[in-house]
Amino acid sequence: MITIVGLGMEKNDLSLRGAEAIRSAKTVLLRTAQTASAESVKALGVPYASLDSVYEKSRNFDSLQKNIVAEVLRAAKEGDVAYCVDGSLSEDAAARILCKRKKDVVCVDGVSKAAYFAAKAGCAQYTAMSAYDRASYRRAALPLIVYDIDSAFLAGDLKLALSDLLGEESEVLFFHGGEGRKMPLYEIDRQGEYDYRTAIAALPVPLLRKKRFDYTDLEDLVRLLRAPGGCPWDRAQTNESIRSNMVEEAYELVDAIDSKDDDKIREETGDVLLQAAFHTVMKEELGAFDSSDVITELCSKLIFRHSHIFGEDKAQNEAEALSFWEKNKTVEKHQDTFSSAVLDVPKGFPALMRAQKVGKRAGKSGMDFVSAEDAAAQIGKEVEEFLEAYRAGDAAHTAEELGDVLFAAVNAGRKAGVDCEFALKETVDKFVRRFVKTEELAKADGFALNELDAETLDRYYRRAKELCGQDR
Repeated sequence: MITIVGLGMEKNDLSLRGAEAIRSAKTVLLRTAQTASAESVKALGVPYASLDSVYEKSRNFDSLQKNIVAEVLRAAKEGDVAYCVDGSLSEDAAARILCKRKKDVVCVDGVSKAAYFAAKAGCAQYTAMSAYDRASYRRAALPLIVYDIDSAFLAGDLKLALSDLLGEESEVLFFHGGEGRKMPLYEIDRQGEYDYRTAIAALPVPLLRKKRFDYTDLEDLVRLLRAPGGCPWDRAQTNESIRSNMVEEAYELVDAIDSKDDDKIREETGDVLLQAAFHTVMKEELGAFDSSDVITELCSKLIFRHSHIFGEDKAQNEAEALSFWEKNKTVEKHQDTFSSAVLDVPKGFPALMRAQKVGKRAGKSGMDFVSAEDAAAQIGKEVEEFLEAYRAGDAAHTAEELGDVLFAAVNAGRKAGVDCEFALKETVDKFVRRFVKTEELAKADGFALNELDAETLDRYYRRAKELCGQDR
């Protein structure tokens, strides 16, 4: 039988039950004999073996745990074993592995490292993790206790991770030898000594004194702005009143992406997040949903639609991955008819984008042009109908026929594999560059554009087109 005993942090933390389990075991194994709590085992006067030597022959943290587990299991073949760990057994990775692997493991817990340091920091509720558990760094939340900082190397890793969360100048409590002292986060890897009793406590910081913020802080700020006594403008808004803001911010982000300016992309991404937080908080006030519901639905959707990653589907390339995504999206949205898929295209899309999306979804029913050439031929027919309506002086019919011309052009582009929204954007940008150059050339000759006849204006434009050679 294997009994895992948590020794706590101090010499006197060993429980009576733990001492009894140690005395009755044939073999007593100490994870480490270098702690104050190990003295409680030595005081019992029983033979024991330290696993400190296992540290030296282990390449990394994972192999250390495997080697410790192997030592404990090997000893268990000879009789009852007491495996003793400092702190709580829940804080020992090898102990957790043994509990999963062996159903007959008996656990006698002790005072945890986290509780020990939390008490010194005055924290009643807290998040805790080992410095060795690097995967948890990004899930850190305040108040935070981090123990097992037994080297400057680990302290450096921790500093970098927490700097992203808190800011490197944030104040933390640094514990070594049982005593804690305040210092900025950036100094925790510059201390003289580190051992099993080295830890830090990062305590909550008032919102307005923070150096780094997260999405929760953003929502808290929005709540403060909308609270009684908050900003009159923010308090007056509804989801409907700021709907256009989201469209504007999204376009500004796209513009920043096109500019390849990372500073601008970062700023505009933040503005889009603000809109998301604003809409969520307003719905939270009405009891409709909150950010947890939003993120839960989003994550569930990502998992379901990526069945080629999280399910049984297999995608060999980008096209197959997209196919599975579209298939799963259809199931998720209960689009059991072609019409339901077409009706699901948002009406708030830019007209060109919506036209391409509607044409693509309708085309899946078989109602589509055979080829880009076939679609392009329709453009000429629609242009003739547009001109007939225009010549007849029927404004409403002219607008209708122009819509048909544009839709036909979108279908031709779609069948050719062109992103029509992007294509028109590029063309408009190209025209703007040529127009600006045309005016520059005319001004250089002492002319204003509106003073030139059509033939001269065209000549300047053709010359500008040549100078803007990259646009050809």
